[in-house]
Amino acid sequence: MSEPLALDPAWRPTLSRHVLLRHDRVRGVDLLVLPERVVVLHGPAGSIVRLCDGEREVREIVHDLAARHPEAPVAAEVPLFLGRLREEGWLR
Repeated sequence: MSEPLALDPAWRPTLSRHVLLRHDRVRGVDLLVLPERVVVLHGPAGSIVRLCDGEREVREIVHDLAARHPEAPVAAEVPLFLGRLREEGWLR
């Protein structure tokens, strides 16, 4: 897998028009629902995607998550995760 392009920290990610974020209460997981496909989000991925509301910049998302999880490598991992979702076309 190729490395994602460097993200502009001022980018305000939001779900693409054809993507819905849903929580499956039966399985206890978050899902990205796409045309003819469902992607299961594991671990904290759903809580990260929920912050992608088109209002917050990447740097604000990272700051918020770092405050909630001070021991986690948020600054390094979250931008990479968001970049991969953008490459898939799930975020714009």
